[in-house]
Amino acid sequence: MTLVSVTETLNPSRDDFAEMLEASLVDRADFEETVVKGKITAIEKDVVVIDVGLKTEGRVPVKEFSQPGKPADLNVGDEVEVYVERIENAQGEAVISREKARREEAWDRLEKVFSDNERVDGEIFNRVKGGFTVDLGGAVAFLPGSQVDIRPVRDAGPLMNIPQPFRILKMDKRRGNIVVSRRSILEEDRAEHRQEVVKDLNEGDERDGVVKNITDYGAFVELAPGVDGLLHVTDMSWSRVNHPTEVLNVNDTIRVKIIKINPETHRISLGIKQLSPDPWEGVAAKYPLDAKFSGKVTNITDYGAFVELEDGIEGLVHVSEMSWVKKNVHPGKIVSTSQEVEVMVLEVDESKRRISLGLKQCLDNPWERFAEEHPVGSVLEGEIKNITEFGLFVGLNEDMDGMVHLSDLDWNRSGEEAIQDYEKGQMVKAKVLDVDPEKERISLGVKQVGSDPMEAIGEIKRGDDVTCTVTAIETGGIEVQISGDDGPKAFIRKSDLSKERSEQRPDRFAVGDKIDARVTGIDTKTRRINVSIKAREVAEEKEAVQQFGSADSGASLGDILGAALKEKEDKD
Repeated sequence: MTLVSVTETLNPSRDDFAEMLEASLVDRADFEETVVKGKITAIEKDVVVIDVGLKTEGRVPVKEFSQPGKPADLNVGDEVEVYVERIENAQGEAVISREKARREEAWDRLEKVFSDNERVDGEIFNRVKGGFTVDLGGAVAFLPGSQVDIRPVRDAGPLMNIPQPFRILKMDKRRGNIVVSRRSILEEDRAEHRQEVVKDLNEGDERDGVVKNITDYGAFVELAPGVDGLLHVTDMSWSRVNHPTEVLNVNDTIRVKIIKINPETHRISLGIKQLSPDPWEGVAAKYPLDAKFSGKVTNITDYGAFVELEDGIEGLVHVSEMSWVKKNVHPGKIVSTSQEVEVMVLEVDESKRRISLGLKQCLDNPWERFAEEHPVGSVLEGEIKNITEFGLFVGLNEDMDGMVHLSDLDWNRSGEEAIQDYEKGQMVKAKVLDVDPEKERISLGVKQVGSDPMEAIGEIKRGDDVTCTVTAIETGGIEVQISGDDGPKAFIRKSDLSKERSEQRPDRFAVGDKIDARVTGIDTKTRRINVSIKAREVAEEKEAVQQFGSADSGASLGDILGAALKEKEDKD
């Protein structure tokens, strides 16, 4: 057993004193940057004096004990928690803070609330840029304006300085930032309430509701506090509704039918038109094909016009069924909105809720009338409206055009050559060749107005001799016209101008000369007639030999031809 002398106890050595001092300093250091309980020893004008132990006091401004909207309630002897920043400053006092103590306690509490995704109570006490500040019991958080309520809040006065729950969205202790939301709490409560209310609703139920909001696509109807349903514009009426404001106003009380409830999102679809019978049921029997009805034009588009036959029943008049003669014209130039028109039912598809209508079918068909008034073979006059690579378009009555194909421009020339004689706006005569009312086509011919030169041939056949008039001299031969001015034209090649080679010269003829030639070929398909002077001369020579000479007569060819020529002159 070791004994310690009284002297040693009452008079410690330097080493013992150093150990005691070091232990004391260690104990005091443990108090720094911690929250401790202290006792109020005095309350001065603006400062509270607090004993934090270790024979140390500190001073805290009175304002740190107040809360937003509430003055401080302090008494000497009260125990309070403070944050010790330093045990002793230059004046020998402890540096303490009530505000930091509250903040430290609050952060510890709020971090647990945030990690557990729980609600926290707070009070909105000030408005700042972009939102509000909220006291969370010692920590100040930011409440963005978008997170105040489900709908935009214009006046936040009623929400100020009232304890209410919030949801912490974000925390950053290093920066001292906390972001909270009141909206998420309201949405959660609303969802729970909505879920409870929706349990009592069934598809097909009819309920009264109040119109709370109107958009371009429909209206939101409140069925119960906090429970809305969407009434789409297409479910407001069996008739066409261009905008919900045509049939509804905000705060209207209306009767609706629950069409659908989404079990996952609890979204409710509503309808008004479903409260009345569907007018499309049995529509095919009510509107038989080819029947005529009166209706009102409700809408005009680029591709046609919609005509209302009765409430909830509309049909489409396609642009192609609007006019017999006006093509590529906007429907708005034929009919106007709200105009009463007579239409014919062309097609009904009850399953697709479609009716095809015709406007022109209720008017006289000008193509049929034209066929009656202008039968095939009749001649008319019209203005050239357009010239294309395949012919002319000639304007007729009632905005109708007839077409003259290239092949029907001239009997003797090619269409490409003949079309050069015409220009837009020129008046021409044409013969009706064909009328097809179903295809809305009229075929005309310009060359058919005059007689067909081939008809002037009459009984002419191959081997006949004909009299021709020279109409043109060319290098390779001559062009001639057979049987007068209205006869067909033919071309005599250079080799057929004479049986004598020396006489096969086109320049020995002149335009207007009359010559005799023999028909060597007729092609009615290509409308070509082949004639030859040479063939006629050869034929005459053979005939003369047969008539005036023989193989053993001893007469020369000149004598024979001379005799034949003399006989011909005697006959003439």
